[in-house]
Amino acid sequence: MTVDKNIELANLQAEISNYIGMGPNSVVYNFEEHDHHVALHLITVNPRHNQSFLYHQTEGVDRIQALKEMLDYVREHKQKESSYTIQWSIQGEHLLHTSYFSAKNILGALDKLYFDRDPNTITVFSVNLNPLA
Repeated sequence: MTVDKNIELANLQAEISNYIGMGPNSVVYNFEEHDHHVALHLITVNPRHNQSFLYHQTEGVDRIQALKEMLDYVREHKQKESSYTIQWSIQGEHLLHTSYFSAKNILGALDKLYFDRDPNTITVFSVNLNPLA
């Protein structure tokens, strides 16, 4: 039986969203087609402060392989990366926001915060490495 690639894409996306515990309206799968590979940026959207952040990025020869790489990452990332808490605000606002990121180091956490935005629009007040759970 031939597998419908769109069904496989949808199933992989649903499994990833379920695994990270976010509904489909809170996850964006941003694919970038290149000559010899596809890059996938998994973006999460926080409805409380209406901002989006990079969750992780993977690559594959096609969308399916990129999604399979992402699924492998979400299943294993907590064991391989540290958890960080970043307190920040949007320039011109007086609200302090708190966001959580998994990354290999502090710079990786900040890269996820600043992904696809002008770094001058956010003021970071603190970055903390969370204790191991």
